[in-house]
Amino acid sequence: MISRKYENLSNVIGKEMQKLRKEKHLSRAALSNKLMMLGIDINYDGIYKIENNRRIVKDFELAAIAKVLETTETKLLENFNKKLD
Repeated sequence: MISRKYENLSNVIGKEMQKLRKEKHLSRAALSNKLMMLGIDINYDGIYKIENNRRIVKDFELAAIAKVLETTETKLLENFNKKLD
């Protein structure tokens, strides 16, 4: 059977994304609005699900999230990359 999860998580960026969002003093709604301005349709509930590792993140969404949070995809994946070392 093919697993669509890693260690029972739907994504590996959720907690880092939440941390960076809070550092920027952005609400989930504000982050959602900024993403929508880039053409990425992730609503408030979607942001909540990503942050709680309940929603898969597509590659183009990862790039847009990094842009809005003024970071890099590598930074969002940092904790996961440490596990691979």
